[in-house]
Amino acid sequence: MIFPTLHAPAGPVPADAPAWNPQRGGAMPSHRYLPAHRRVHVPALLRRWPGRRIERAPLWVPVDLRDGNQALAEPMDPARKQRMFDLFLAMGFKEIEVGYPSASRTDFDFVRQLATTPGAVPEDVTVVVFTAARADLIERTFEAVAGLPRVVVHLYTATAPLWRDVVLGKERAQLRALVTEAATHMARLGDGRDGLRFQFSPEVFNLTEPDYALEVCNGLTRLWDACPDRPVVHNLPATVEIATPNVYADQIEYMDRHLERRDSVILSVHPHNDRGTGVACAELAVLAGAQRIEGCLFGNGERTGNVDLVTLALNLHTQGVDPMLDLSDIDGIRRTVEHCNRLPVHERHPYAGDLVHTAFSGTHQDAIRKGFAQHARTAAELGVTEREAPWSVPYLPIDPADLGRDYEAVIRVNSQSGKGGIAYLLQAGEGLELPRRLQIEFARVVQRATDDSGREMTGEELYGLFRAEYLDEGSSRSWRVGDDWAEVDGRRGTGAGPLDAVANAVGAEILSFSEHAVRSGPDAVAYVQARIGGAGGPVVWGAGRDTSVLTAGVRAVLSAAGRAGAGSGSGSGPGAGSGFGPGVEAGEDMSGAHGVTS
Repeated sequence: MIFPTLHAPAGPVPADAPAWNPQRGGAMPSHRYLPAHRRVHVPALLRRWPGRRIERAPLWVPVDLRDGNQALAEPMDPARKQRMFDLFLAMGFKEIEVGYPSASRTDFDFVRQLATTPGAVPEDVTVVVFTAARADLIERTFEAVAGLPRVVVHLYTATAPLWRDVVLGKERAQLRALVTEAATHMARLGDGRDGLRFQFSPEVFNLTEPDYALEVCNGLTRLWDACPDRPVVHNLPATVEIATPNVYADQIEYMDRHLERRDSVILSVHPHNDRGTGVACAELAVLAGAQRIEGCLFGNGERTGNVDLVTLALNLHTQGVDPMLDLSDIDGIRRTVEHCNRLPVHERHPYAGDLVHTAFSGTHQDAIRKGFAQHARTAAELGVTEREAPWSVPYLPIDPADLGRDYEAVIRVNSQSGKGGIAYLLQAGEGLELPRRLQIEFARVVQRATDDSGREMTGEELYGLFRAEYLDEGSSRSWRVGDDWAEVDGRRGTGAGPLDAVANAVGAEILSFSEHAVRSGPDAVAYVQARIGGAGGPVVWGAGRDTSVLTAGVRAVLSAAGRAGAGSGSGSGPGAGSGFGPGVEAGEDMSGAHGVTS
């Protein structure tokens, strides 16, 4: 058998199945799982949400620094946390959950850094911190936020029956008493403090009896004496997705209609993605009355992740609704998130993936080309630029230029790479495994060559073109390196490692680095994406090949700098501190364009 572990369903065809559906009953133990309507009862109501439309952005709250960070195999260090926080500010987020200060020293120190650094938190930005319902943890949390002018203290407790019975061992009344005691302690610690608000999350809300969730939330609204000038946040998480999105919308609408002091409550949602419907749950929840959404950039989080705020925001953008965030450099945002999380964003990820605007099919390419031509005519007829004209192009629900993407790179070049099998031929012929984004860039080089010649390139010709464009560029310069210094053509640089120092010497900032051995021989190949000349400088790729891994890496950096026309910098460029490059034994003097010697 080709798939010996699989057995096509061989049960009976249901008696009422139409003739066109021959699917048979299978052996998967589906009977073990209770459907959602048997796990939680949602009171019947005359739904209003199906007839509504989303006409303005909710309050976005990124939880990457807390919830997303807890889901990482390697939690963020302080530098990565700061870089992510700076990204949030640049994008325009106004409320940011920054950590769980009672859970780790790193989180506590980061919150203290924000609290004690002048100007670290802009005047219109509110910091959110997270705590469990325990007196000592609450006190530690308040210690962390001392000095922050605007802060939300976020209290959580699991409220669903399964969690009450199995995890907490408490009845409904006992758990409510625990929550009340914790909330009272928070009110006492925050008494008289300006700029302080409270938030409560009945964790696993979507599996909690609606009347009980309402009872607990209303009790806290009264206890914290919420008013329009000092509203409380009630955050209702779909902690583990168990139903279709319409069920979650019904649960949110029930709460929206029955919450006390509704004008003093910010109704928030926190969808996860266990069923792959987190985005749909969030959008339907907004239709049902939610005003605030917690999630992560590109959907990082436990299991299948938190809801993706980038997708939600750009979904609004494509409906003509201002997302109230700046997503105009999607690749820069993605690179930062990938660096901070140490996780890649999938090539087919909505809006942000490397291939989402790429058409490999000839019929799709033809439709897109015709769509662009029509778009240009429409813009001319309206007397506006193509960037201002209404967008309507087949297969492209969004103008790639809105996200900082280039038409040539994401559409036409991939047409060439698909036709010639560029990546496949380089891998099969020379063992090169080009990073996806380098494939896209090199496809432009191939396109120019094939447009000039008017014919297909062979694998040997492709490698010759790659060697001339990338490998030769970094192979002829004079360089020496030590463990934390480098000298390139007489220019000196320093850094955390040899590649770092080389980058510093030529005025480069390494954005990404990868390397691999060539299967057919002793060589190693390294690839570097670098920004040249500081902020606003060009982002270019370089590649190096050698029997020495270090030499290949150095040549890749020099290749990138050479392709950008750089290399005459002062040795204090932005490469310092990027942290790339293998270590070298202290005192070792390594040099040469033709190998490494000590």
